[in-house]
Amino acid sequence: MNIHNQTKTIFLKFCYFSLAMLLFSCKADTPKKETPLEINNNTIEIEKTKKNTTKKIIFFGDSLTAGYGLDDVENAFPGIIQRNIDSLKLNYTVVNSGVSGETSSGGKNRIDWVLNEKPAVFVLELGANDGLRGVPLVATKKNLQFIIDAVKTKYPTTKIVLAGMQIPPNMGQEYTAEFKSIFPDLAQKNEIVLVPFLLENVGGITGLNQSDGIHPTKEGHSILAKNVWSILAPLLY
Repeated sequence: MNIHNQTKTIFLKFCYFSLAMLLFSCKADTPKKETPLEINNNTIEIEKTKKNTTKKIIFFGDSLTAGYGLDDVENAFPGIIQRNIDSLKLNYTVVNSGVSGETSSGGKNRIDWVLNEKPAVFVLELGANDGLRGVPLVATKKNLQFIIDAVKTKYPTTKIVLAGMQIPPNMGQEYTAEFKSIFPDLAQKNEIVLVPFLLENVGGITGLNQSDGIHPTKEGHSILAKNVWSILAPLLY
C-alpha cells in the first residue's frame, strides 16, 4: 500500500469514528420519552397529591343531609353546595355523611369513625328526629354537645357549623320552644357558627316537600343549600 492509499484509509477510519461518536452523543442527549404506563402513573400521583391537599367539608346529619327520597343524592343540599364550590374553584371537597333516621344518639355513636376524615369544616345537622320522637331535650342537647366536643378535641382548628332546627307543635308548645332554643344556645356556648333554621322557606310548604310533608323535594333542597351557603361561604375564604 502506497503512502497515498494509506493516508486515505486512515482518513476514512477517522471519519467513520467521528460519525459514530456524533450519533452516540445525539442519542445520549435525546430526552427519554415517557411510556403510556409511566404517563398514567404520573397522572395518578398528581391526582393523589391533589386529593390529599383538598380540604374537606363533612356534612354530618340525618335524612335531610342524606337526600332521602331524591332520585340522586347529588341533588341534596350538600351536593348542591359542592357544585357552588366547584364553580368558584375553591379547594374543598364535600363529604356527605348523612344517615336517614339518624338521631343525636346515633350521631354520638358514630362520630369517632366519621372523624377519620379530617374536616376543615364540620357541618352538624342532627336533632330533628329527636324532636319528632319526643326524645328528652336534655339528652338531645347533651348528645350534640358530645359531638361538638369530639370535633374540637381531635381537630381544634376545624370550623364547626350547627344547623338549627324547629319542629311542629305536636309535643306541646313548651317542648317545641325549648327544642328550638337548643341550637342557638349551643352555638353561643361553643362559639360556633349557626344556620338559624335549616328548613327556612321550605318547612311546611307543600310544593317544596315530598308526599310525607317532611322531606324536601329537589327544589326544596335548592333552598336549603342557599340557607346553608349564606353562612358557610364566608368560612371558605
